Amino acid sequence: MSAGELDALVRITSPTYRAERPPDVAIGTYDGAVGTLVLAVTGKGVVACSFDDEHAVFERVSRAVGGLVGPDPRRLDPVRRELDAYFSRRLRAFTAPVDLQLATPFARTLLQMTMAVPYGTGTTTRELAARIGRPQALHAVGSALNGNPVCVIVPCHRVADRDGYPGGATALERLLRVEG
Repeated sequence: MSAGELDALVRITSPTYRAERPPDVAIGTYDGAVGTLVLAVTGKGVVACSFDDEHAVFERVSRAVGGLVGPDPRRLDPVRRELDAYFSRRLRAFTAPVDLQLATPFARTLLQMTMAVPYGTGTTTRELAARIGRPQALHAVGSALNGNPVCVIVPCHRVADRDGYPGGATALERLLRVEG
């Protein structure tokens, strides 16, 4: 979806849209080594870095965050630059702040734990379940990670032994290859 198409979508779906007013949530896309990612940035940080369709992310962000959602490259470009640096192996840790308000409280806990897993290393769902005191909750841990709203930046790809990855097997393989 081009910036013009996204702008038209915002105009149609957001009755409060005013082009002269910067959006509360900036939204746009990033094309990189794992395909197209939809980015959304709030005043707190990156709220979405998703493999989902742009319309689905727009709807989810609109419902959960509220306010005016629209294109604002000025706010998205720093995240795009960090993604470029990550995929070219010049960045090992993202500095862009993350806003996990689209995740459940349970998922937030797990996603924050994955942010502590160093670049190029990994952990397992079993280790994460044990760390939160729920060693039998392997399926719940896997499901929470599969719902990661801030993929790549919040590195759920570093967690092995779970079914699926939000971007699919090819994206997971490419991310693991980037990190060696």
